[in-house]
Amino acid sequence: MIIKIFIFLGSLLGGLAVALGAFGAHALKDVLVANARLDTYELAVKYQFYHALLLIIIGILGVYLPEKWLYYAGYSIIGGIFIFSGSLYILALTNIKWLGAITPIGGLLFLIGWGILIFLSAK
Repeated sequence: MIIKIFIFLGSLLGGLAVALGAFGAHALKDVLVANARLDTYELAVKYQFYHALLLIIIGILGVYLPEKWLYYAGYSIIGGIFIFSGSLYILALTNIKWLGAITPIGGLLFLIGWGILIFLSAK
């Protein structure tokens, strides 16, 4: 069941990344430029999209490799998307600088997810 959820969330978050990218390029561009955070917003979209694709891949792998550590990788990637990209979106739109301190936690979750995949592939 969780495998389907990973594929669903990966698809949802990937589609949302496309929508947020387009929204940022058009409707939010003036705010992002005024805050000097256009690059920050683009980075958030990019990382969300890459990791949404990874989440879909983890879901597909889970069909063939029912491994509990694969689930942990998926959870880690989901957390990373919400914390890393989410904090960057808010930072870009509000310019609340202390949010930059939260972003590395999301990055660490991404690294944990990738590390688990490395571990599983070397098993």
